[in-house]
Amino acid sequence: MPSDGQRHGSRWRRERIVRLASTTGLASVEELAAEFDVTASTIRRDLAQLTTEGRLARTYGGAIALDPHPESTLRQRIGDAFEQKQGIARWAAGQVRPGENVLLDAGSTVGALALELRTTFPLTVATTSMTVLQALADVDEIHVQCLGGTLRHVSQGFVGPLTEAALDRMTFDRAFLGADGVTADSGICEAELDQTRLKELMADRAEHVYVLAHAEKLGRRPFHAWARLPRGWTLVTDDGVDPAALAPFLAAGIRTVVTDADGTQV
Repeated sequence: MPSDGQRHGSRWRRERIVRLASTTGLASVEELAAEFDVTASTIRRDLAQLTTEGRLARTYGGAIALDPHPESTLRQRIGDAFEQKQGIARWAAGQVRPGENVLLDAGSTVGALALELRTTFPLTVATTSMTVLQALADVDEIHVQCLGGTLRHVSQGFVGPLTEAALDRMTFDRAFLGADGVTADSGICEAELDQTRLKELMADRAEHVYVLAHAEKLGRRPFHAWARLPRGWTLVTDDGVDPAALAPFLAAGIRTVVTDADGTQV
């Protein structure tokens, strides 16, 4: 009888190898052979093929991911922690008052917030997000302003000097920011510096700043670009958060809001 690794085939196995190497940073031939119940020579052929494709770099006895923390696309992230993001979005929507000027960042949780805001009007929403534009495009009572610029396809958000120039002419009652990771000492972590510079500018233009981040993002440092946040910002996360992950934010005096799936603060 063929093993699971054999039954799934080489293409499936190679995709799994890339994912494992991206998670752990380093994958050995022996570990991968045991994981997929195939021979070491089979794994070596897989690694050779993935190296040729430019997806891994060979090391002595194994392989290392070219990027240990690849940035997920917006489409990939939408289904992650779905209920938690909905709860965060519902609480955030409850902070917005009719008549306000609101700034919405790119990201899946902020996209969920846009859907919750469809019944809050009159309202002015400025955004860098294609997802937000699509969510609010047919709501006549909401005035939508697109902060254009260069589209990052992976996040479906606009960045760059044109976006920054538009922001320089505007102020907002509230700004809601997304994050790939967030820490109490360094702020928001993102894949590229143009993202973090833009988030800093967005935070500077708003009276109230909220970072929407489900529990798994707290304390994470997946990349090397950071956005510093002004004093008085609010972290909004879900009730699955580990108290140890929340503790640095509380110790730093950062306002923290923990919500359940219904958007109720707990």
